[in-house]
Amino acid sequence: MGYIAQTSIQRLIPSTKRSLEIATFILAVLVAPPALAANVAPPPKIAATGKIVYCSDISSPPLEYYNTNSQPVGSDIEIGNAIAEEMGLKPVWKNIPFSGIIPALLAGHCDAIISQLFDKPERRKVIDMIDYMYSSEALLVKKGHSHGIHGLADLSGMKVAVENGTTIADLLQKQNKFFEKSGKRPMDIIVFPTDTDALQQLVTGQVDAYGTTLETGAYYIKTHPRTFAVAGKPFHKILTGVGVRKDDPALAHAIQKAVDHLRTNGTYDRILKKWGISGDSLQHGAS
Repeated sequence: MGYIAQTSIQRLIPSTKRSLEIATFILAVLVAPPALAANVAPPPKIAATGKIVYCSDISSPPLEYYNTNSQPVGSDIEIGNAIAEEMGLKPVWKNIPFSGIIPALLAGHCDAIISQLFDKPERRKVIDMIDYMYSSEALLVKKGHSHGIHGLADLSGMKVAVENGTTIADLLQKQNKFFEKSGKRPMDIIVFPTDTDALQQLVTGQVDAYGTTLETGAYYIKTHPRTFAVAGKPFHKILTGVGVRKDDPALAHAIQKAVDHLRTNGTYDRILKKWGISGDSLQHGAS
């Protein structure tokens, strides 16, 4: 077969094709979303999605609530976002009623719970927890109308509003059993699906007291100083943590490393200070 010399156009085609391939690659790199830098390696399964999904009952300021732009904000939200950033992931928040938050996690609707979840033995039986702060309980009343309430023992015959599935609801039920054994009139515990619904009952005068966390109670007193007051002293101080499934130890380990790093680099303290809950820091008790 004789040799056929390439024309200038023929010689240009491979070069042009290669140039187009290079240009396409460069364009793809330029328009692709930037990869988030990770200080903590997330589990491969989550890393592949590029996000971590949190279940949270977004109705309890200052930890988690929606602002006027319908965006989730609060100390828990910022801590969750910071944990995600440590792992180079995008945080996604799912609003779940508190009574269904652990079932939602176990059903795989999210990767972790961040929702002022108290670290209790019965919860440790079904999920693992990574503690990141303390919490306490409180009773709120209308300012100037304390009804002589200084603690749980003073709630006999009272109407009290609480959110379903919460620790304060359990404590009130236990107090009612004590009242019954002592021959005292039990309180009327009125349960609502969200914390804000329970608060509204106090606002409208439908109940004598509203049981919630100290952190949420303090927030409402700060924002409405002429409306609310704490009845008695806070009680039931308890560790609070991130919840993960027991079959996901790699994620639990990664979250623990992320929390440790946030405590070391100052982010943790800055978040708690911003939201007025520095007293709940792990530094104020055994971590």
